[in-house]
Amino acid sequence: MQLKYAQGMEAIESKPSDGVGSLLNLENETMGSIGDFEDDVFDNLENMFKALGLCMMEIGLCLARICDRAIGGNELEQSLLESCAAKGRLIHYHSMVDSLVLREAGPKKGSSKRNPNNHARSKENLMKGANLDTIGNEVRLCEIHPNLWQQWHYDYGIFTLLTDPMFLLSSHRTTAKSEFSNSSDQECASPSGHSYLQVFHPNKNKVFMMKASPESFIVQVGESADILSKGKLRSTLHCVRRPARFENLSRETFVVFLQPAWSKTFSISDYPMEHYNPSVHHLEQAEEHYFADQDQNALTQEIQKIVPPLSARLKDGMTFAEFSRETTKQYYGGSGLQSNK
Repeated sequence: MQLKYAQGMEAIESKPSDGVGSLLNLENETMGSIGDFEDDVFDNLENMFKALGLCMMEIGLCLARICDRAIGGNELEQSLLESCAAKGRLIHYHSMVDSLVLREAGPKKGSSKRNPNNHARSKENLMKGANLDTIGNEVRLCEIHPNLWQQWHYDYGIFTLLTDPMFLLSSHRTTAKSEFSNSSDQECASPSGHSYLQVFHPNKNKVFMMKASPESFIVQVGESADILSKGKLRSTLHCVRRPARFENLSRETFVVFLQPAWSKTFSISDYPMEHYNPSVHHLEQAEEHYFADQDQNALTQEIQKIVPPLSARLKDGMTFAEFSRETTKQYYGGSGLQSNK
């Protein structure tokens, strides 16, 4: 669903403490409303997520205002308000078992028939410890970082706000009447107490695991905030790691992406070159610490192979629409156009 600001800068300035409801509203995309479901379990779910999303938008505006005071000007807050909208998404990271079941349940290339032994073979693959990586319901062999739910990347908006994740343990059983397995899910605590969101610290050349309480929000700084602040705010290189030995564990989180208007123009005239093209700078740092920590140096080089540098995706005078299209294209291929769903 798409979250929309009801009013512009005048409303924020004239009613700074009237609450979220007077400043913001929500408009669903054409994909439909959560309220369309007849099941009682969905009663009031749409309204709850509306309220949560609007609260997270307000937090993002407050944070932008605080950052603007620290770095000077009002570029971040104004850019958010000019965008008129943010996008809220429920993100589900499949368990390894679910991903395999989904893959095996689907038709193979050149065939529409399903194999009743597929589910058993999926379990056998897990027992053998197959190196698998999942994106949605796609499963593929992965040589680099096979235990990631989400590959290393930067968010390219201004801020990304996330709820602390919820974890579900699923149990599968195959019924006598069906070749497919039934699944029941039970909420559980994080296996390690962490969110499994990992961030890379460029100056320390280290990876850190994020830990947050269930009542808190996590805020990621995106590349647009990095660019608009002339490098005073650093975008967060991050990934989501899958816990080891928990093949039945899935991860759920609600995310609100705050971004500039599509027509917002970026200038890199005052942007630090070591951020714009960090490969040489990071390689120099890596060489200095190579013998001190060879594992971290190897990880840095692997990440550089996966994540396209900002200099390859951003040119002076680009609009945010052009930047997001080029970024999406280099990460995922294709035309770079985002889906509305």
